[in-house]
Amino acid sequence: MGKEVHILGSRGIPAAHSGFEYLAEHLAVYLANNGWTVTVYCQISGKGAVYEDQWRDIRRVNIPIENEGALGTIFFDWKATLISARGQGTMLTLGYNTAIFGFVYRLLGMRNVINMDGIEYRRAKWGPLAKAWFYLNDWLGCWLGNHLVADHPEIKKHLETRVSSRKITMIPYGADQVVEPDIAPLAALGLQPKQYCTLIARPVPENSILEIVSAFSRIQAGTKLLVLGDYTRENEYHCRVLDAAGPDVVFPGAIFDKPTVRALRFHSRLYIHGHTVGGTNPSLVEALAARSAVLAHDNRFNRWVLGGAARFFDGVDECESVLRELLNDNSQLASMSDASAKRHLEAFQWPAILASYESLL
Repeated sequence: MGKEVHILGSRGIPAAHSGFEYLAEHLAVYLANNGWTVTVYCQISGKGAVYEDQWRDIRRVNIPIENEGALGTIFFDWKATLISARGQGTMLTLGYNTAIFGFVYRLLGMRNVINMDGIEYRRAKWGPLAKAWFYLNDWLGCWLGNHLVADHPEIKKHLETRVSSRKITMIPYGADQVVEPDIAPLAALGLQPKQYCTLIARPVPENSILEIVSAFSRIQAGTKLLVLGDYTRENEYHCRVLDAAGPDVVFPGAIFDKPTVRALRFHSRLYIHGHTVGGTNPSLVEALAARSAVLAHDNRFNRWVLGGAARFFDGVDECESVLRELLNDNSQLASMSDASAKRHLEAFQWPAILASYESLL
């Protein structure tokens, strides 16, 4: 069938956010440069007919979708599945949230490799119906996919409870190394290098934002905590976070500009990562690539990603205790920064990761 691949499951390329979009962009460009015929399916907001165009020698199939949120994603995935099934080559599906649609490829005898992402049904943000949907598709992805990619050793162990380990390849997520970014974005936010800490996460309970904000607000460190994301008084959890915030906690809103986010991570005194579930979290890998000293929630996912390059906490009191220690210890923070850079270089470099995907495909 030749070197032909269809990449599904992301919003499309070029990437506007991190996660699967970055992976789709990096992998599509890499494969196209190596002689592959690459098609990426892109979700476009609005009405209209499906149309095709080219981006850096990559064929893009643009699918307009009127619906927002999860329902829109389901419609997009279904349309992308039907269109891609008319083609040839191997399917690479990023995520298993609509793995049920893989029955189309099975019926047609087409190959489908699925990146199984994190264990979505364990996330606290989802209600019973959504959890049931994710649980069903987790199983179906394992059965319907011809081969599975796990982005973390613990995700591989999870999948091995469903299928043979021979059907699973562990390939982590990658990030581009950040080297001395401009400090101008800091000035726009009233910040000085190494005089603030950074927290970048979806504002949901499973990311420990309330615990981190509460702990930080107990200390008087002369340091700001920058909490990126959209917070509104219309959301109960957001209200609890905002009410717990002391005067040194700053909420600048959601920031998606890549150079700004890179600069914020790189020049931060400490990057705080509260995610409690998931595999290889893209934001955490990007913190390593930015040489950030990291304080992370203590769990098996974060510990593998960070290796020995971080400090850990579990709960408000321990977070407060570690923060008091770290923010008064420049030597330890510098050592943690060096360890983050080393961990990134040894485990999360795009060239090795993309070569692993090409070999598998």
